[in-house]
Amino acid sequence: MTRTLIVGSGFVGRAVAARLAATGDDPVLASRHRPTAPPVPWTALDAADPESCARAVDRVRPDRLVLVHGPSDVTWCEANPGRAVELHTAAAANLAAAAPHCRTVLISTDNVFDGSTPANDENTPTAPANAYGRAKAEAERIIGRLPDATVLRVSLIYGWEPTGTEKWLNFFSACVHGLRRGEPVEAPDDQWTTPVLVEDVAAVTAAVLTGGAPRLLHLGGPERTSRAAWAEVVADGLGVPRSLVRRVPKAAGRYASRPANTCLTSDRLDGFLARHGLRVRGVTEGVRALLEAAP
Repeated sequence: MTRTLIVGSGFVGRAVAARLAATGDDPVLASRHRPTAPPVPWTALDAADPESCARAVDRVRPDRLVLVHGPSDVTWCEANPGRAVELHTAAAANLAAAAPHCRTVLISTDNVFDGSTPANDENTPTAPANAYGRAKAEAERIIGRLPDATVLRVSLIYGWEPTGTEKWLNFFSACVHGLRRGEPVEAPDDQWTTPVLVEDVAAVTAAVLTGGAPRLLHLGGPERTSRAAWAEVVADGLGVPRSLVRRVPKAAGRYASRPANTCLTSDRLDGFLARHGLRVRGVTEGVRALLEAAP
């Protein structure tokens, strides 16, 4: 049984852990704070502390490593740019030093691009326009020096998240919870993305871990959509009026620091998916699947 240490026990980390466990792997989640009802075993880890990283690797003795650590709140990173870079680079460097020979996957972001073009593939030069993008770009450079590593850049990830948590909900969940209550939802009509269902991200991450993946791979959904149009798809699925979705400029809210186009394209993804028998669902199909399985 292959053991995978997943650094980051949030929304994406838990999904990756559940996918690996379902396919016969032995995943272990690691983070500073124990998550509520973790789907797999958990171990304490402060990724910014090199000694903590070394102890965790010694305890778990992983064969593979997934780095999906934060901070990932783009707005927080913009308000704390130095700290954001410090945390992301320290975590990458500490884990790279503690487990240099592990098969390693870094989950990165579309924010390493400035958003000036709707198509950013693996050959597009990085040009981060915000602090989160700069932090991830630095982490990419550190992990890219490892002998067996893949940087997996992922576009906007969505899926079910409960209310009542301190963190900001992903866009899909925020829309659903608000629209279900009959509340208006503000959504930018000038900020575009290629959203990816979290279960599809987990499936692709599991495949990348098996080896044979390129050292850089983009994972974006097949549909480019504005947040406003996406929110209207959610409203349609819930059977509530589209008028509850209020189209606003991104500059008017928490999306002001996001690039206009947080979109990813790829000249490598289709072939990789075909080899592993995978597919990535578009927004309409993804929203329908989530609403049909609504908690």
